[in-house]
Amino acid sequence: MRWVWLGLVIAWAAGSAQASLSQTLPSTPGESLSGRPIVLAEAVRNHPALIIAGFSRAAGPACGDWDKAVSADSALAGRAVYQMAMLEQAPGLLRGVIKSPMRKNLSADHQDHFVVLTQDEELWRSYFGVTSDQDPWVVLIDASGQVLWHGHGAASNLEPLLKAALRH
Repeated sequence: MRWVWLGLVIAWAAGSAQASLSQTLPSTPGESLSGRPIVLAEAVRNHPALIIAGFSRAAGPACGDWDKAVSADSALAGRAVYQMAMLEQAPGLLRGVIKSPMRKNLSADHQDHFVVLTQDEELWRSYFGVTSDQDPWVVLIDASGQVLWHGHGAASNLEPLLKAALRH
C-alpha cells in the first residue's frame, strides 16, 4: 500500500511541475506580423506587459477576443499587450499562408505587437504552463519580468481575475 501512495505522490508532483510556469521569458527570435524581427523578452524588458499566446489555430479567435477586451479596458491601460502565435509545427511553406489572415483587419500597431514564433515551442509551453492547445494562454508580468498573474481560457471568464491581480 505504501508503494501505491508513493506512486500517486510522484505522479501528482510530475503533473504539477508540468502545469506550472517557467519563471524566465524565453529569448526566442520571432517576427511581428508587420515583418519586423522581434525578441519578445527584449521588447517587454523593463515594461509591465500582458502576453496572450496561442498554440493552435483553434485558440486564435479566443486570443483575438482577449486582445479586444484588454484594449477596451482602461484598468489595463499603460501595459504593453502582445499576442503571440506559435507556428513551429506548421510546415515552412505554409507559414506565410497562415500569417496572411492573421494580418487582416489589424492596424499597423497591432501587427507590430503580434509576434509569430517558429521555434522553441517546448520552452514557451513550459513558460505558460500549457496543458491544452485549444485555449489562449495569458501572462501578466511586471517591469522586472515577474509573473503577476497567469490563466487560460475565455477573456469573458478570466478578465475580472486579471484585473483583481492588478489591485494586489
